[in-house]
Amino acid sequence: MADLDYEGFWKETLIQLRNDLGEEEFSGWFSDMKYLRTRFDEQTGKNGIVIGVPSAFHRDKVKSRYQNTINSKIMLLSGAEIALEYEITGKIAKNETTTPQLFQNDGEKTADTSQESPKPKKKRDKHTQMRDDYTFDSYVIGENNNFAANAALAISKNPGKTYNPCLFFGGVGLGKTHLMQAIGNYIHENSDNKVIYVTSEDFLNEYLDGIAQGKMNVFKNKFRYTDVLLIDDIQFFQDKPGVQEELFHTFNALVNAKKQLVFTCDRPPSELKKFSERLISRFEQALKTDLQPPRYDERCAILKKTAEIKNTLIPNEVIDLISKNISSNIRDLIAALNTLIAYTELMGKPVTLEIAQQRLKDTFNASRQANFSMDNIIRVVSEYFSLTPNDLKGKKRTQNIVFARQLAMFIGKEMTDYSTTEIGQDFGGKDHTTVMHSIEKIKGKLLTDPTLDSTIENLKRLIKEFSAKY
Repeated sequence: MADLDYEGFWKETLIQLRNDLGEEEFSGWFSDMKYLRTRFDEQTGKNGIVIGVPSAFHRDKVKSRYQNTINSKIMLLSGAEIALEYEITGKIAKNETTTPQLFQNDGEKTADTSQESPKPKKKRDKHTQMRDDYTFDSYVIGENNNFAANAALAISKNPGKTYNPCLFFGGVGLGKTHLMQAIGNYIHENSDNKVIYVTSEDFLNEYLDGIAQGKMNVFKNKFRYTDVLLIDDIQFFQDKPGVQEELFHTFNALVNAKKQLVFTCDRPPSELKKFSERLISRFEQALKTDLQPPRYDERCAILKKTAEIKNTLIPNEVIDLISKNISSNIRDLIAALNTLIAYTELMGKPVTLEIAQQRLKDTFNASRQANFSMDNIIRVVSEYFSLTPNDLKGKKRTQNIVFARQLAMFIGKEMTDYSTTEIGQDFGGKDHTTVMHSIEKIKGKLLTDPTLDSTIENLKRLIKEFSAKY
């Protein structure tokens, strides 16, 4: 079968996919894909279609979401099973075309000079404010971050149009900055849009410098006339009304101009203290995506991906050891792996299970105490009230269980750095509003019950003693 026929099948498949998926979803995944060639497999004796995709991330998501649908449509069109292969080619320019060929009378090919082929776009330099390794290709996707990753990719392809503004929130070290900068790097690399990435601390410092030097117009022009503004860790603006006021007006200016805004925060907007109500309302209007700590299989995948990037061979038993002992966040996970790799490189030794157990022992002990602090709190409080941990994590609503559960949540918020969302997850997946309600209930009882304060302090002491043992 001629190569042209295969391209025809692919084009018809795209037409059907566009009708099935709708314009927005279709454009998000298939507009950057391009038919490249037919490939004959000598082992199977079958032909296959090779499709160009912009990145490994894009390839993997298309395969997981649409592979079966694409295969079915191509088979119906061709009447035969045709293998589909992908080749990473980078982003396909929207105006990319194949230069037509004309035949002169003598049969020789000559280029059609009536149509100039577009000049290749000059590749932009790396963005100076962002890490070039924070990309979608290096971002490992699991159940804890699947929605956030897909939202981020959609934003990257249509900045200012899809999910604007957007807020990623979650605990420390869960990949919020990586995802935000992946958006910025993708847009910077694949468009002419102006991208600004800034931490909240730097945003505040530039604001204060603008006031001190009488150059607020420079500050406003910088942040209100950009195409994409990425601000990291907005919780830093708590109790700073001046910069909040400026952020509010910057927010409005960019959204009204259909420019993309992305924020990160360590908690949901409802938990931000000493923020103006109108700024909180703006954050509440954003697409809010919650990043949770990775599960065991996701931690293994993150470690393997990191080792691959560093071109280092890590035995599976070492991957298993680290994944089982560190579950707090991605940052701690990768830090442990980097410590191990650095040691073995300096000592000229391969990575082994024995070396990992020896070198990471202290890291595991410190992580274990932090990781299980909520479990320890739940265990101590449940024993104190002659209950079980499952009672506190479950849905029973008897008075004694509800009180003990609320008390454990209150103590968890005081003794740990966990957000109410993270605490809720440790109590059987309860949402952050339930935790907030529990905390407020205990605060109210403290005002009327003078013995409750001593009970709480006694429980804190027991929890510290228990944690020191385990």
